[in-house]
Amino acid sequence: MASRALVLGSGGITGVAWEIGLLAGLADGGMDLAGADLVVGTSAGALAGALLTSGTPLAALYQAQCGPPAAEVSATMGRALMLRYLVAILTPGSAVRARKRLGRLSRASPPLAEAEREAVIGAMLPSHEWPAQRLLITAVDARSGQCTAFDSSSGASLIEAVSASCAVPGVWPPVQINGRRWMDGGMRSAVNADLAEGSDRVVVLAPISRGVRVMPPALRQCQHLAGTGSAVVLVTPGPEALAAIGPNMLDAARRGPAARAGYAQAAAAAAQVAAVWSGERPAAAAG
Repeated sequence: MASRALVLGSGGITGVAWEIGLLAGLADGGMDLAGADLVVGTSAGALAGALLTSGTPLAALYQAQCGPPAAEVSATMGRALMLRYLVAILTPGSAVRARKRLGRLSRASPPLAEAEREAVIGAMLPSHEWPAQRLLITAVDARSGQCTAFDSSSGASLIEAVSASCAVPGVWPPVQINGRRWMDGGMRSAVNADLAEGSDRVVVLAPISRGVRVMPPALRQCQHLAGTGSAVVLVTPGPEALAAIGPNMLDAARRGPAARAGYAQAAAAAAQVAAVWSGERPAAAAG
């Protein structure tokens, strides 16, 4: 049987909501992606992936996203922080050196007890155990700049792995796992879709699809997957979803609108997703 992978990209609180809304809308339309053989999650996608593979029905996950914010903590990435990101990324040098610069920013993040941050993540997860299906959660070593993908055999708890992948430099502190400190997996790529290489069919949901210099855009990674023989579809937020998400992806007040926009967008994406997921068409891209 052909293997199927679901890649869930980064995008903050509203990114989680949009992804869950889109998945719920697809499921209600007869295309349930929860049974993917492989789920790859980065940052927001790490949380969405842990939710999706928790065994909780998608309808319930969607309703929770549409409800009032509960455990989420809003934050803001101001102009000064964004400028520091651009300096770290655009300064000449390799991708690893750029991630090291981001790691220094991460290690200087506002102080917050790891237990406090992990309690927030834990409150959002219906299950704290790794799922039976294969779930990869990306994170970047805040000192070496090396990227890893945590799974059930990595020696990290699910809460630790998700917390690390969601540790946005300058916003949330890095998370210590196995004696090393880890930051947001989106510092390597917004989607890390290349981790699905080898899968026959790949659906990529990317709240953030653009790349910057050493951070490859989602489309390039999807094109690489297609070049290796995978059937791929890339879904990014449409105009209505972008308006619902708003300028601050870390704004918990936008969670409900983002989830509903994702659900509504499912109708437009359904045919292309179904064609790839069922093996009817070799490759596609949906906006």
